[in-house]
Amino acid sequence: MLDTATYTPRLKAAYRETIKAQLKEEFGYKNDMQIPSLEKIVLNIGAGSESVRDSKKVKSAQDDLSLIAGQRAVVTKAKKSIAGFRVREGMPLGAKVTLRGNRMYEFLDRLITVAMPRVRDFRGVPGKSFDGRGNYACGIKEHIVFPEINFDKVDEVWGIDIVICTNAKTDAEAKALLKHFNMPFNS
Repeated sequence: MLDTATYTPRLKAAYRETIKAQLKEEFGYKNDMQIPSLEKIVLNIGAGSESVRDSKKVKSAQDDLSLIAGQRAVVTKAKKSIAGFRVREGMPLGAKVTLRGNRMYEFLDRLITVAMPRVRDFRGVPGKSFDGRGNYACGIKEHIVFPEINFDKVDEVWGIDIVICTNAKTDAEAKALLKHFNMPFNS
C-alpha cells in the first residue's frame, strides 16, 4: 500500500533536486520564485456528434477519462444551442479533468514514459504548440495508448486534448522546463 503522506512522484523529486538548479543557471534567475514550474494539467475529451445521437457516449468518455487521470472527470455541456449541429444548450458534449499536485506529476510521467511511446508512428510532439504565455497544448488521437484503458472493453476510441499550464513568462522558459522533464519535442 502506498503511503500518500510521504510519497513524492518521480518527476516532482527530479524537479526539486536537479531541474530547478539547471533552469536557474540556464536563465540566470536571481530568485528561486522566478523559476518556472508546472501549475496544472487539463485533460479534455470532446464526444462531438456521437453524443448528440447517443447520450451514453459522454458517460463512456467520462469513465475512460476518469481512469486515465486517476480522479473523477466532469461532464462538459453546451453553452449555446447550434441548430446546424443539432446541439441544444445544456446538452452533454464531453468530459474534462484538471490535475494538480502529485496527480499532475504522476500523469505527466505516464504520458511521457508510457503513453507517447505507444503511439503508432510517433516522432515527437510539435515544439510550436505554445500559446505565448508559457502554456503547452497537444493532442493524442487514441486514448487507448494509456495502460489504464482495457482495450477489450472500449466501445469507442476518443481523442484527448492535453494542456500543460506553467507559470513561465515566455514560451522559451516553458519549453526548457518541459525539455528537462524529457518531453519528446520534434523541433
